[in-house]
Amino acid sequence: MTHIDETRFAHRHLLDIARLSAADIDTLLNVAEGYVSKSRAGDKKHSLLRGRTQINLFFENSTRTRTSFELAGKRLGADVINMSVGSSSVKKGETLIDTAMTLNAMHPDVLVIRHSDSGAPHLLAQKVDCAVINAGDGSHEHPTQALLDALTIRNHKGKLAGLTVAICGDILHSRVARSNIALLNIMGARVRIVGPTTLIPSNAKTLGVEVYHSMKEGLKDADIVMMLRLQTERMQGAFVPSIREYFHYFGLDKEKLSVARDDVMIMHPGPMNRGVEIDSEIADDLNISLINEQVEMGVAVRMACLDLLSRGDQS
Repeated sequence: MTHIDETRFAHRHLLDIARLSAADIDTLLNVAEGYVSKSRAGDKKHSLLRGRTQINLFFENSTRTRTSFELAGKRLGADVINMSVGSSSVKKGETLIDTAMTLNAMHPDVLVIRHSDSGAPHLLAQKVDCAVINAGDGSHEHPTQALLDALTIRNHKGKLAGLTVAICGDILHSRVARSNIALLNIMGARVRIVGPTTLIPSNAKTLGVEVYHSMKEGLKDADIVMMLRLQTERMQGAFVPSIREYFHYFGLDKEKLSVARDDVMIMHPGPMNRGVEIDSEIADDLNISLINEQVEMGVAVRMACLDLLSRGDQS
């Protein structure tokens, strides 16, 4: 199989969005778009990574992301290994550096890592000889999620530049929000974040966003509304008075959405808490909801990342 896009991608790893240029992002999205077209045409299997080994190293549970990376690797012909960290020696006191050295001795071609500590993929990348892809690290970043969100938006709006995107909910604990804010700013979108003061980062105004604490104000004339999961597992203390009150003020329903543009589209990285972040009527409305398409775009984007990082022309 020949490459879909021969543009040089001058990166050895994919650790965060901040290191990418607009041209890098366009390259990734263009290659991913090619894989979407091929998959929809029934051409799902490729031999690009035949003989290559991909290890998915997940220190946090994530069925959706791990399955997406696994499917992406297998569709490209790689040998894919999912490491069950919960039953490995890591739980017995082995450090991440020990794990990196052990895996490096096996000569993998790509490591996909999700870890609860911010910066773990960066540390791993310094210790191994292969490409490293960050599948989510703590509250830091989740770059492939931002890329798949960007591809989904571009497919429907034809562009990213100039769009008004409202990211709503638990911004403070969200690596998805951080990656999306970085990408959308790079690509020239207007980014708003909306949420209660307790769930907005103290440095929010330095991120190049507009900050709102009212859904009606934050969603006014928005092209895209991106809801976030309320991450109770990362919260230490009471960030919201109650789930019922949170939904009343910040859950997405038809009334709050009425102030957005008529052709507004709705997104959510999943898994959704229905009746907490989003009303089921909105989530299941295929005329405005892109949630299922985000899953499809996720496989294509991860195929593109594996493709580009495997080319061997990185600096």
